[in-house]
Amino acid sequence: MPLRRLTQGLREFQQQTFAQRRAFFAQLEREQRPKVMMIACSDSRIDPGIVLKAEPGELFMVRNVANLVPPHLPDQQHHGTSAALEFGVNGLHVEHIIIFGHAGCGGIRALLSRDRTEVDHPGFIHPWLNIADEARRRTLLIARDRPVEEQLRLLEEEAIKTSLANLLTFPWIEAGVAEGRLRVHGWLFDLHDGEVRAYVPTKNTFEQLTPELAAELSVLAGEMT
Repeated sequence: MPLRRLTQGLREFQQQTFAQRRAFFAQLEREQRPKVMMIACSDSRIDPGIVLKAEPGELFMVRNVANLVPPHLPDQQHHGTSAALEFGVNGLHVEHIIIFGHAGCGGIRALLSRDRTEVDHPGFIHPWLNIADEARRRTLLIARDRPVEEQLRLLEEEAIKTSLANLLTFPWIEAGVAEGRLRVHGWLFDLHDGEVRAYVPTKNTFEQLTPELAAELSVLAGEMT
């Protein structure tokens, strides 16, 4: 039973990790001071904290369908991702925002393959995916005659680039990037080989993430405006 397995996992956490690191968790109880905010996909197969071996309190995490960032739209409606961005930047003063996409994303596949019926009767998913509609148009313009799997891989990258651009429509994110106190990044994780590729704005390409490239992008990411 899945809940029984999770409950057993809780007991192991309490008896091992928590019991052995009481002082660490006591500090977390008092405050959170993450330097990195991450927008990741809701996909159950992808856990950025595990992939990156992050400690509790190290990542301020938002997960949604297809790791999308909407444009700044202060219309008094319900905007969960935008609210988290506001708190992360203005409340927690994070220094980095990472869009953490992944290969094989079901949301991106749905965006690429959607038909007229889905657009006319969208429910919740397709209006959300419309955030990346411009990325879809760019992909089809570039790769309409390529195999679907190549289109999907390109769209995964283009959607990340769209979300990076949308981040800069938030005035306080744009100001933080311009002033050099905030950096934005696009990363793409591939479950097939375990690699992460990072968007390099100066080349408009995704390259294998290494410590050296991460250090370089900590400076360069602020120049994408």
